[in-house]
Amino acid sequence: MVGTALQRRLIWRTAEVVDLVDETPRVRSLVLAVPGWPGHQAGQHVDVRLTADDGYQTQRSYSIASPQSTDERLTLTIERLDDGEVSPYLARELHAGDQLELRGPIGGYFVWAPALGGPLLLIAGGSGSCPLMAMLRLRQAAGSTVPARLLYSSRSLDEVIYRSELARLVAAGSGLEVMLTLTRAQPPGWTGLHRRIDTEMLQSVAWSPAERPWIFICGPTPLVETAASALVDLGHEPARIKTERFGPTGG
Repeated sequence: MVGTALQRRLIWRTAEVVDLVDETPRVRSLVLAVPGWPGHQAGQHVDVRLTADDGYQTQRSYSIASPQSTDERLTLTIERLDDGEVSPYLARELHAGDQLELRGPIGGYFVWAPALGGPLLLIAGGSGSCPLMAMLRLRQAAGSTVPARLLYSSRSLDEVIYRSELARLVAAGSGLEVMLTLTRAQPPGWTGLHRRIDTEMLQSVAWSPAERPWIFICGPTPLVETAASALVDLGHEPARIKTERFGPTGG
């Protein structure tokens, strides 16, 4: 039964673009209507497949940025890689009304739900914020007040994805804290963090290991490995540290 259900879910479905949101100069969110979508958990991903007029096909995996939904819609946030094969089309050429194929949801390890509780420590690098944003959106939609902190490493303030929405979530007063570290360029008067994530930074941001936070880390492989290793060295339980990483894939 389980195998049959999984096979039924992982079929290719046709999705229609119903909205496009420019998040940064290089990042765009696609709001998709997917008839028959079975729903998903915060932290899962999908495969997207494109087919050229000559029949050539290519596919990539993208994290779902929207929380669980019952209206057969989901949001993917795409960072444009100039030398990529798929992301330039999705992030720049796609229009409302266009269609693409996807299958999913995929993954059951890197997921969070309010029932898991917290504290909740989220660590992101660049577009690694996408599945973590799904968790924060779910937390807000569910009315959860589980203490949550997001440590987000970005090259510059202009490249922080979801910056305005994150500010609104913090202002809602539900116990969310967001800490940005800008590694390449900082605006005039910047008093925040301005280096790559390291052990000292994690020690100042993370809860005590005794509080047993759930920790989710997503971003480029070096960032993920550095953060996960440092947190284990600081005494956090490996079983409560979930990681998802990405590297050069051709985009």
